[in-house]
Amino acid sequence: MKQKKDPNWKNKLHETIYEADTHHGKWFDIILILAILASIILVMLESVESFDKKYHNFLNISEWIITILFTIEYIARIISIKKPSKYIFSFYGIIDLMATIPKYLSLFFVGTHALVALRALRLLRVFRILKLARYLGASTKLMQALKASRIKIAVFLFSVIVLTIILGTIMYLVEGPENGFTSIPQSMYWAIVTLTTVGYGDISPHTPLGQFIASVVMILGYGIIAVPTGIVTSEITKSELEHHHNNTQHCSHCNEDKHSDKAKYCHNCGNKLNNE
Repeated sequence: MKQKKDPNWKNKLHETIYEADTHHGKWFDIILILAILASIILVMLESVESFDKKYHNFLNISEWIITILFTIEYIARIISIKKPSKYIFSFYGIIDLMATIPKYLSLFFVGTHALVALRALRLLRVFRILKLARYLGASTKLMQALKASRIKIAVFLFSVIVLTIILGTIMYLVEGPENGFTSIPQSMYWAIVTLTTVGYGDISPHTPLGQFIASVVMILGYGIIAVPTGIVTSEITKSELEHHHNNTQHCSHCNEDKHSDKAKYCHNCGNKLNNE
């Protein structure tokens, strides 16, 4: 009886990095999430001048350790798939690169004239928080719902813009420059602030008619805020009813994910999945 051959090291590496269904994959994701959170905390602490002066060396060494970890992860993701460009130019590939290079780039910015640029590069490390999105299954569903409802939301936003133009014009005519409504764009700004129920208070109507219109706009604002929420919620519910249970299987050939449970082959390129 022939012994079953173990998958090669690239397949093992691919399973560990891209798939959370395996024991090693779960631990890899947990370690990476902790590293991302630690990095964000370090960036925040570094922005506190008194803390940075006292613990600058500790912050710097810690950041280098995390940067090296992310570098190894980035390289491992590239070499574990057959078409590296699929990952490099993907959304997460670009985010991973942006989360890794700032610390290296800071080495080339020495001297007082580059302090502003150096600070900006350090703040780019905050982009690491976007790396967390790949580990939150609910975020994928939300993104899919937003994508599916983008036309409805666009029509809704267009309607709101038309409404603010009309309201801004009316309030400009009713209140006038003497009450702070110096132009139609300024009045439109008031309409947007009032519709969104923010209410800064820097411009407010003084005439009885203007106050009545403002009251109507405020009440209307509550209904307008609920519309996009309802649109997205409807799409999420529709997605749930379709019963598409996706696993974490990634194709090592084309880097495609979102495969159905028990799928043996990639739905994009037909390559056999590592689901033994």
